[in-house]
Formats: sequence, structure tokens, C-alpha cells
Amino acid sequence: MRYYFRADGNASTGAGHLMRCLTIADELKNLPGLEKEDICFVCADEISGALAESGGYRTIVLHTNYRDMNQELPRLAQHLQKECPGGTPVLIVDSYYITAQYLKALRRQAHIFLLDDMAEQAYSVDCVLNYNAFATREQYRQLYEDTDTRFYAGSEYVPLRPQFRQSGYVFREQAQDILITTGGGDHRNIAARIFETIQSPGLRYHVVTGRYHPDFEGWKYREQTCRQLYVHHDVRDMASLMRNCDIAITAGGTTIYELAATGVPFLCFSYAKNQEALTEYISRTEIAGYCGAFHHNPAETLGKMRQMMDELTANAGIRRKMHEKERKMVDGLGAVRIARLLTEM
Repeated sequence: MRYYFRADGNASTGAGHLMRCLTIADELKNLPGLEKEDICFVCADEISGALAESGGYRTIVLHTNYRDMNQELPRLAQHLQKECPGGTPVLIVDSYYITAQYLKALRRQAHIFLLDDMAEQAYSVDCVLNYNAFATREQYRQLYEDTDTRFYAGSEYVPLRPQFRQSGYVFREQAQDILITTGGGDHRNIAARIFETIQSPGLRYHVVTGRYHPDFEGWKYREQTCRQLYVHHDVRDMASLMRNCDIAITAGGTTIYELAATGVPFLCFSYAKNQEALTEYISRTEIAGYCGAFHHNPAETLGKMRQMMDELTANAGIRRKMHEKERKMVDGLGAVRIARLLTEM
């Protein structure tokens, strides 16, 4: 059996989709009977392809527009037919730009495993998985009624890297180190506005800039002129950086699950529609702090962030409750579970 991951990672989309697919692929190749050569990544552009290749996997670059996936159908179908004559590979698709037409066409040549964040539409796929904590099997049972599609949902499937399987976090009564992470791209440089809003004497601030951050040089200049600021670029061992911080501020996305796995108390916010469900879930369950929707009301979100940050730095009890709740949210073994589901196809 051959497995193909269809995902992209660039300055516009960020690296999240491609990175979680690489995490799943790493667990897949470790299963009995599978070799690294059985796994291939398919990307629209050279930038995405280079990121996939950095994981050590064979990569096919389609040279197409990642926003128009229907356009790539002839090329992808040709590759699958050439590489798997007489066989049916598994195609893992992870993109916000999929269409019903795209998946229906590919299902004629491959078993389709769809990673879905939204639960808004039923597609012609063999299996669909939503690893978010707010997702339920009932949602998918209703969407895929009277179909043969299998569906899985819940945070037990969050595909975290092995570095997040053991917490190793030591709770400190006195907060000193603050982590700010806003995603791999952050083309609006929201991190800068956060830092300017929450900066207080006596604290150290660690800002993460992803590989596609448009203002990396600007952040390096800020670091040189501010003794409280430490800039971490294209971080490989994020778990260690998180464990060394007392409070984190994060945008919605996989980083929330990474922080929960390590147990670092955090505040979260959304800056896009696809982040709203998770950050609002955090708010409802009071697992951590919720500051609002930045893309709807930046000033209000930043104001609440400053207020909640002051509360967290002053009150170790609140931080300890967050730490205890977060650790129950995810165990770090989601990628292993997904890899096993793929072999069952």
C-alpha cells in the first residue's frame, strides 16, 4: 500500500497543515510492514515541496495554484495512475481549498482520508477525521447519514509531535517568562501589537516567529533594543520553549493543543473564522483564558488580553487551575492513532 499526503505550507497558508501531515507520516513509517518509500507528499508549489522534503519524504510538486485544487486534478490523477498501476493508494487530504468535485474525482483512483476542521459539508470520501476537542461523532453521523464513510472526532486524535508526549513542565509560583505565538505566517504582525500591549517591567517575553514571518528583521531589531525581549525563529523544539515559560498567549490552532499537552497556562484568541470554534470552546470550558476574536474587534481583544495577563501574573492559583485542566485535554498520542486508522484502509 502506498500513502500520499496532499497538503501545502507557505507564507499565505502557514505551515500547520503540512507539519501535521509530516507528524502523521513519521508515525506511519514506524508501523510494521511500512517503509519510508511507501509515503509520498504532493504539493502545489516549490515552497511547500521544499518543506515536505525537509522531512525526508519523496515529494511531487504539481506547479499549480493551491487555491484552485480542481485545476490540479489532471496532473495528480496522472501521477497516481503512473505510480500505482492496478493498485489503490490511500490519499490523505488536508486543505481548506478542497471541493466536492475534487474529492469525488479522486475517489475513483484512491481511498480518500480527509482531515476536516469545519464539519460543514459531507464529501465523497472513505474516511473523515476532525481532531478538535469541540468536534463530536454526532455531527458527522448527521452529515454522512446513509453513506459508507467512516468518521472519527475528538482531541484523542490531535497529531502532536513526539516532543509533546511528556509534559515535563514544572509549575512556578512566580511568573517571569511569557510566550507569544501567533502562527507561522502572522502577515498582520499581530505579535507586535500584543507585545506592545502587555509589556510590563520585570517580565521576559519570548516571541516565536515562524519560517514565513514577513517581519523577521523587524523583530531582530526589537530584540536588540529591548532587554526584556527574546525572539525565537523557526523553532524546532517548541515543547522545550513552552516548558520554560510560565504563561503563553496564542492564536487558535494546533498550538493550543501543544500548550495543553505541556500544561502551560495560556490565553488564546482567534484571528480567522476557522479558529473561532476552538477558542470559543476554550472559553466555554474555562480550560484556559479567552481574549476574543481579534479579526472582529482588535482593540477589545487586546484590552482583555492585558487585563487577563495582569490577573495571571499576579495570581498563581488561577494559573495552577489552568495547568490542571489543560493536561486532561490531550495525551500527545493522536498521530499514532491516525497512523493506525490509515493502515486499516
